[in-house]
Amino acid sequence: MTNAVLTTSESSAYDDQIEYHYHFPSTYLRQAQAAIGDFILYYEPRRTTGPQSATGRQAYFAMARLTAVEADPYSPDHYYARISGFMEFDRAVPFKENGHYYESMLKKEDGSTNKGAFGRSVRNLPLNEFAAIVQAGFATELEPWEAPTPDEPMFDVDLAEEAPPEYVPRAIVQCVINRKFRDARFRRHVRSAYDKTCAVTGLRLINGGGRPEVEAAHIRPVENDGPDTVRNGIALTGTAHWLFDRGLMSFSDDYDILLSPHGVPDGLDKLIRPERTLLLPDNPAWRPHPIYLQWHRRERFKA
Repeated sequence: MTNAVLTTSESSAYDDQIEYHYHFPSTYLRQAQAAIGDFILYYEPRRTTGPQSATGRQAYFAMARLTAVEADPYSPDHYYARISGFMEFDRAVPFKENGHYYESMLKKEDGSTNKGAFGRSVRNLPLNEFAAIVQAGFATELEPWEAPTPDEPMFDVDLAEEAPPEYVPRAIVQCVINRKFRDARFRRHVRSAYDKTCAVTGLRLINGGGRPEVEAAHIRPVENDGPDTVRNGIALTGTAHWLFDRGLMSFSDDYDILLSPHGVPDGLDKLIRPERTLLLPDNPAWRPHPIYLQWHRRERFKA
């Protein structure tokens, strides 16, 4: 097993749904197979749409586990990498910071960028480089109310620099598979995407200690194979969260707010924004994905 980098963007021509699968041509089959059972990183390139596009972040933005590689039954010489345990970083990590290349293969001997290596959509990388990118992705200062509980594992970046090599992968795995760690990261990312504001009521409530009162709700719950990604999340007040989890509220693919005709307590509809549409993150990539909204309407909503 080995780690790998998978290049993807929202406008990819491939059949990617990065929380569950990554689509690729046979050119990269050997590299993908080498990573089966291990963790991979997702990388967003500079080019995200047409040949002249240059709006991509050129950064590593998430990690996951590659669990299997299967042939595409409808497209010869193409494959799917099956993905689990997807989790976004606290911050996107540029491929180069302060002159340092996180992937050594991307740097030529003369110090310039190896564009040929960059052109490879699936790249294997050494464990130490993988660990350095993960450390950089989660190396953000916690707010006072985000302090970990005693039983929540935290990846200690300073300790990792002096620890024996086997400590780093063990610590990474311990953190990213721990439910408390993942819940804390999901909550932080969703609150940040929505600027600590409820998408349904428009309320932005901050308590005396600066802690936001808005909650982060999974659209497709974790127990139903819902991933810990912002686009499977929405920021809601406690009351709106209660309505949503019980199927008394849902949202259309166009982000209209839908109320069930069955059992919504009198007066609760007055909490909803008069526009009857969701307040959305500025970044389109963080907005609720239709596939999760459709799941909620089909499986939870009492229409």
